[in-house]
Amino acid sequence: MPNIHVVRSYALVLIMAVSVTVAAAMDGERPSSTTVPAAQIADRVGRLPGQPPVRFKQYAGYVTVNQTHGRALFYWFFEAIRNPDKKPLLLWLNGGPGCSSIGYGQSEELGPFFPQKGKPELKFNKNTWNKAANLLFLESPVGVGFSYTNTSSDIKQLGDTITAQDSYNFLIGWFRRFPQFKSHDFYIAGESYAGHYVPQLAEVVTDKNKHASDDDYINLKGIMVGNAVLDDETDQKGLIDYAWDHAVISDALYHEIKSKCNFSNANLTDDCNHALDKYFDVYRIIDMYSLYAPTCVNSNFTTVSKPLSHVKGAVPRLISNIDGRRRRALAGYDPCASDYTEVYFNRPDVQHALHANVTKIPYPWTHCSDSITFWKDAPTSILPIIKKLIAAGQRVWVFSGDTDGRVPVTATRYSLRKLGLNIKHDWTPWYTDKQQVGGWTVEYDGLTFVTVRGAGHEVPTFKPRQALQLVNHFLQDQRLPPHPF
Repeated sequence: MPNIHVVRSYALVLIMAVSVTVAAAMDGERPSSTTVPAAQIADRVGRLPGQPPVRFKQYAGYVTVNQTHGRALFYWFFEAIRNPDKKPLLLWLNGGPGCSSIGYGQSEELGPFFPQKGKPELKFNKNTWNKAANLLFLESPVGVGFSYTNTSSDIKQLGDTITAQDSYNFLIGWFRRFPQFKSHDFYIAGESYAGHYVPQLAEVVTDKNKHASDDDYINLKGIMVGNAVLDDETDQKGLIDYAWDHAVISDALYHEIKSKCNFSNANLTDDCNHALDKYFDVYRIIDMYSLYAPTCVNSNFTTVSKPLSHVKGAVPRLISNIDGRRRRALAGYDPCASDYTEVYFNRPDVQHALHANVTKIPYPWTHCSDSITFWKDAPTSILPIIKKLIAAGQRVWVFSGDTDGRVPVTATRYSLRKLGLNIKHDWTPWYTDKQQVGGWTVEYDGLTFVTVRGAGHEVPTFKPRQALQLVNHFLQDQRLPPHPF
């Protein structure tokens, strides 16, 4: 029997050697043909603690995105359950800013494996999106989850621009490590503040592709964002209108906010902030992310992250300001699911199996980073980038769970109206395979908007079967069925 310490040391050396090789390649040095297979072997995940048996392959590890500063992003990749060589590749990003796609996307929404309450085993998600695509999750930017930097000052420089650039560098490195997926159609999807991340990364890819060599060309075909932060003015206006229309706030508070807040201005007045304090008080007793779902009560979990209201800088207050239960009330039918996820990913045997935390980060894994307290840059509107992507021929879908009070469907409809696109098919119902209405669609020139009936902020958590249907139709560029079948 081999010495386990020797095996672990060898694996760690392999991982670190691969990171150096990829980083050097980004500075112009090409990796050798034998390095890429070795890197894949080093990142292969056998079987996680408590994992049910599966036949598809999975990989996890780090890609260094800045050698000088020692910035490395953590990923977890699942090959498609069937015919991975023929399926597209989908990258999923969660938002925050500063939240983990491993914690939310993979473990509570659309990945194959969900941690369980009081049990060491993982539950297989029968609606996992790797039924539709090869599925890649990324913890971005550095400081989120297991992603790290060796230059502490990097955390104070984080913002939209560096997040997009580091994510692009990650993709370049990842495709060199997994060249067999380079020719596949590639899509980027995400939710919430990934309404910034996804279009911005797509824009960088589109711009870089114009001058990229064949080796670095990324075969991007489209983007999909859900309950997405898109435009500061309309997002904040829609937030208040939705709360009043869904009987969350009183007439008096609604009119007070309307009279004292001008969301077209970046700096809100003291009177406006006082009115908004009363607005946020309401969401201390119900789940803002799913108005009709129960909240997590009687939990023994104690590792509660700080609220995102401590993130200062370019993020508007109504986007960043919520109370600390954000990490604990996102998870739909079991509102305490995020508790189980944090327990699972802080287990040393789990981290070892995932090749994670190789630098021994001096803080526990959390869904959303407590280290990110400042956000340097964020444009007030992503709509110009959406227009640019449409003009470049990218497929663009926007979806919205209609019980989300955080980035509500009302806000998204206001934002899309600002684009001024011609409507091809207006407000059409779409149906699930049980002849039920799944929601409504609006088809614009160059963009498809989809509502998901009865879903909260994390659509795949609340409506997993409908979400799988949605991503299948997006990837196949097919209209959702407008009639019962």
